[in-house]
Amino acid sequence: MKKLIRRLLFGDVVISEYSTVTVNEEINEKVYLQVGKIIIDVSQCQFLLCLEPVVFGVWIENDSCYEKNNAGYKMYFKILDTKKSNKQKTLAIVDLVFFDKIENGNKILLLLKLKTTKIYHTNFIKTHLLYNRFYKKPGFSFNKLKSFVAAYSYPRRVRIISFKQDGYFNIFPMDLLGDINENNHYVFGLRHTNITLSKIIETKKIVVSEVSYKYKDVIYQLGKHHGSSPPTLDTLPFKTLQSEKFGFPVPDWIYSYKEIKILKTIDLGSHRLLWGEVVNEKKFKEPTGNLYHIHFLQLLKQKSIGNSYTLV
Repeated sequence: MKKLIRRLLFGDVVISEYSTVTVNEEINEKVYLQVGKIIIDVSQCQFLLCLEPVVFGVWIENDSCYEKNNAGYKMYFKILDTKKSNKQKTLAIVDLVFFDKIENGNKILLLLKLKTTKIYHTNFIKTHLLYNRFYKKPGFSFNKLKSFVAAYSYPRRVRIISFKQDGYFNIFPMDLLGDINENNHYVFGLRHTNITLSKIIETKKIVVSEVSYKYKDVIYQLGKHHGSSPPTLDTLPFKTLQSEKFGFPVPDWIYSYKEIKILKTIDLGSHRLLWGEVVNEKKFKEPTGNLYHIHFLQLLKQKSIGNSYTLV
């Protein structure tokens, strides 16, 4: 009976916390930041950088009206409904407050902390059924679920991080990061429990690589290295190359890599922000399908409006 009810409510989709997808053409979702009466499309320049609390980084013009706004900020996550009106439907609305900023010329990375969240992926009953049956656990409130659903209502691209210091190395995946191509900078949100974090801060060096979804299984195996020591290089299930400037190991199946010099760090809560400048870039081939994370409720919404990505 439980299986029948689940199928009637959610179809044949395997219920999980996050879904792994690839984007064949372009991202369907849009993200808008409201500051007072001003609304800005920040889809390509908003990054999730911390989970407890949820903190977003938004790369925008260095204008005083965007900073320390007394009225607070709102972020709207939307998607195009291709089944009905062919208009944008609201997925989530989050209220935010100023946390910090990083200035860089005529632009700033505005750091905003989430206060409250409203989500519209499914009706209230379905959302609570999912929470109580699949997501509820000690320390994970319904409000926390909503904040994660909102944050992952926009696909978060998975990339590979490489680091090496003397005889120590680590290679692991991340999705709390973002590239600022126009300014040749990069921003990362590394969890404090990541054993490599202190070494990265000490050396001020990191390498980030673009990867294909086809290596999903290997990527998630590397995910085990966040909080533990990795195996030796010669026992990895793939060959590695050395980055040109830093000599850090990168998988030989990556699309490209960037070597980053860390300029600044900020404690966000569960994660520490690393702000860096690209000092070298190497491209091997054009990307043909990156790996992204979206929340399961976002996948349900996509399917309901006929605008879903390819599950991988």
